Amino acid sequence: MRDFALKNVYITGGSAGIGLAIAGQMAKRGANIFVFARTRHKLEAALREVQRRRVSAGQRFGYRVLDVAEHTMVQAVMGEAVQAFGAPDVLINCAGRAIPHAFEDISFTQFDETLRINLYGTWNTVAALAPAMQASGGAIVNVASMAGFMGVFGYSDYCASKFGVIGLSEVLRQELRRYNISVHVLCPPDTDTPGFALENLTKPPETKAISAGARIMSADEVARSLIKGLARGRFMIIPGWEGKLTCFLKRHIPAVVDLVIKSTIRKTQMTHT
Repeated sequence: MRDFALKNVYITGGSAGIGLAIAGQMAKRGANIFVFARTRHKLEAALREVQRRRVSAGQRFGYRVLDVAEHTMVQAVMGEAVQAFGAPDVLINCAGRAIPHAFEDISFTQFDETLRINLYGTWNTVAALAPAMQASGGAIVNVASMAGFMGVFGYSDYCASKFGVIGLSEVLRQELRRYNISVHVLCPPDTDTPGFALENLTKPPETKAISAGARIMSADEVARSLIKGLARGRFMIIPGWEGKLTCFLKRHIPAVVDLVIKSTIRKTQMTHT
């Protein structure tokens, strides 16, 4: 998908971080932008920012308050959005959260909430909108993470949810192809967003050590990588050469990746004992 002029782009989690950056980059390419998130004042501020990126008077913009974890709400809000804005040509599932802790410090409540937002939220929006997209086709992008293809110390609930997003995306890719709907999964590395700043508040020392030295990408870099990946028709879109290298190593020589991580964890634990 290369031409976004006057295409309807729906973005969940579009009020901040990567979702907001994608909205801005799509607006610069002439798309109609509709953002969804839980907090009205953040949505209003985000929409003002995105509208400044418009390139034509014909572009349309809008928002709706939405909690993607609530199945009934998603059905109702997305149904109303389709009536008001038209069916999406592009759906970006970017709503998500991470609260890193060691496994034994993660409560069932946190585990349940993480899966409901990250995995159930993706399921809910696709279930609500894919039927409306079948008539004219389009693209669905589910935002996972590098922690969706490799386990990372401190992210047991998050990895479970993002591994699930990639698996779901692989199935949807097969099943929705007959409707001319392409499915893609975005796997960003550490990205400079408000959510990433919150993650840093609770990361165990081992988690910090594993990612120490890795370059932190900007949200705009990730958004541009997504658009480039869509133009090339890629299923798994991994921004940055470091992420691509990590994916290659994890897939082809996982023992080396495991050895490096195990050594890093051991050294960190010895230092903090």
